[in-house]
Formats: sequence, structure tokens, C-alpha cells
Amino acid sequence: MKWARMMMAAWGLAYGCAPALARPVMDCPLRDAPFSVESPMVDILLSPAAKAVLQAEAPTILEVLPARFFSTRAPTFAAILTIRELAAMKAMAPDMVSHVDAALRRVAVSPADRSARCARYDNDRPAFVLPKGKPRLLLFEKINGFRDGPSVDAAHAAFLAMARRKGWAMVVTDRGGAFTPSILRRFDAVIWNNISGDVLTLSQRAALKAYMEQGGGFIGVHGSAGDPATFWDWYVDELIGARFAGHPMKPQFQNARIVVEGTAHPVASGLPREWVMNDEWYSFKTSPRAAGARIIATLDEASYSPEGMAGQKLRMGDHPIAWTRCVGKGRMFYAAIGHRPETYGDAHYAAMLENAVRWASNRRAEECPARADR
Repeated sequence: MKWARMMMAAWGLAYGCAPALARPVMDCPLRDAPFSVESPMVDILLSPAAKAVLQAEAPTILEVLPARFFSTRAPTFAAILTIRELAAMKAMAPDMVSHVDAALRRVAVSPADRSARCARYDNDRPAFVLPKGKPRLLLFEKINGFRDGPSVDAAHAAFLAMARRKGWAMVVTDRGGAFTPSILRRFDAVIWNNISGDVLTLSQRAALKAYMEQGGGFIGVHGSAGDPATFWDWYVDELIGARFAGHPMKPQFQNARIVVEGTAHPVASGLPREWVMNDEWYSFKTSPRAAGARIIATLDEASYSPEGMAGQKLRMGDHPIAWTRCVGKGRMFYAAIGHRPETYGDAHYAAMLENAVRWASNRRAEECPARADR
């Protein structure tokens, strides 16, 4: 890490340094929520009382997935799973799900439970020294859910290389405490690098929402909209504009044809009309087109086999894979491409991401109104 920071300094980049002492987190989103089949599985496993109820009422529920998925230390897949998702995988009867839910709701939420729930959040406020350059970008890498190291690292390297090549002012942090109004207003856009799990406190959520509505920029890649269970409706419905449904497992990684639809959009500048890539292809419960997104690229579902776990059918018909949205005065870009590290070295995808950063960080982008305060 020391070597990496020295190299970044040589490139004109920087990591944010958090203060030695940070305020304890008191406003984590689900701190006071009752236990239920909608709780993050990690919160149930962290509570001896709730875990005992689960083991008594549904003793085989944790056998649906390998044990490594149920770690209680973040990042953990258990932060993006609920009993409802596991029950669906196990084909558990609805009345049994209701019975387990009722039993869990009778468990009192203790002070220890509240503390354990908030422990995966932070209030660390990085002290950034922004290097010279335009645009000003915050690369965000806090992950509480599933962390696929190779994809995170490859995206990290790709964005830093872009910044070095294009003369962008970029800093990197894995601290949610960076999401305050005073810090965010310093940046033209934030980039979420395969973020999985709920990572922002209530006040940090409010800061990101206000930042976007007032004209900020957001770029999200792959895992940043790929969680089975989410706990922030605004993020998935209003910012991203679609909820994850699943990805193929027969096989998981396949060649598929990407078709560029939004050829007139700045994000599509210089892209071919179509190309083939090998990746893990996300499907969504609804098309983001229905939520008002402007589609950049779609998947040709005839070019691969969209069948998920346990025979889950993942055909969407209309299958966007990269799109933009206006969020208030702000600009959002999301691409579901990016599980395999090699995708970030693909010339066409790299060009799309470069275009997306330029578009999302452009306060004068014609598609969305410019900020009034900048």
C-alpha cells in the first residue's frame, strides 16, 4: 500500500487520510429495525437471540449457500442477503416464511444489537489534498457486502490510469465519512467502484442525495447495482433506476453481443455499433427505460444463455446494460459490465467509461440542467 501511494503521488493522485479519532456511528439505517425475514442476514447472525430463533425455526436455511457466505465480518455476502431471498432459493413455503418472520419479530433489539449493526459504518472524514486537474473526482471503494477483489482492483487501476492519462484530479477513499456536503461539493463526480452492501449512514445518504439533486455526477460500475437485497430505496429506484434480478450460472461467464443504442449520446462517442465481450451479465427486475433512463447499450439475449441459479429465468426482452439518468440537476451513469478484470482492459468498455466520467462530471451537460451554485 505504501508503494501504491508513492506511485499515485507521482501520478498526481491521492488517497484521503482519515483522522485518527472518529465519532462513533449512531445513525446507521437499520439500527432500530425489528428483526424479520427482511433483515440483513448478518444482523441476525450477530445477535445470539435472533440466531437462536433462526436455528430453532429454520435449521436448514443456512445450508442453501456455502458457509463462507455467512461471515459476520464485513465485507460479507450476509450483508446483502435476507431470509426471504434464502427461502426463495430453498423453495420454502410462504406460511413457513411467515412463521419464521413472526418468531424473529418477537426478539427484542438490544443495545448490543444496535452497536453491532452500526459497526460496519464509519464517520471517518478523510482530509483530501486535491491534485491539480479537471474534472475533480472521488473514487469511492467502501464495501460491506460482496467484495470481488480482482474486479475491484482492476477497476481501481483502470480509473487511476484514466486520471493519469487525461489529467483528471482524482482521490480515493474507502471511508463513508467522505459523504458530507462540505466534502462532496469539492467534486464534480463520484465513482462507485463495485460497491456492494449498505455503506452510508442516514446523514451520509442525505448528503449524496442532495449532492446529486443539486447537480453532482455519479458513475457506478457492475457490483454497484448487483446486490440480491438492498436497503436504500432511493439508491436503487431513483439513482440507478433498476433493481438487480440475477446473473447466469450455466455458465456464469459467457460471450455476449453488446449493441450500442444511444449513438448520439456523448457516452457513446467513438464506440462501434456492437461488439462481443465475455463477462457476468446482469439482468434487472424491470428495464431502467421504464424509469426514464437514456439507454446507451443493450445486450442481445440471443447471443448468450440467461439462466440463473436453480433455473432462474433472466430474460428481459429489452435488456439495457449501460444507461444514464438525470437525478434532479445531477447526472448518473451506470454500466453493469465489469465482473471479470479483463473487461476494464477492453478498449471499447474503457472508452465508454472515459466518456461517462467526462459526461457525468460536466456541470454544463445539456441533458441535465446545470447547477445554480457553481
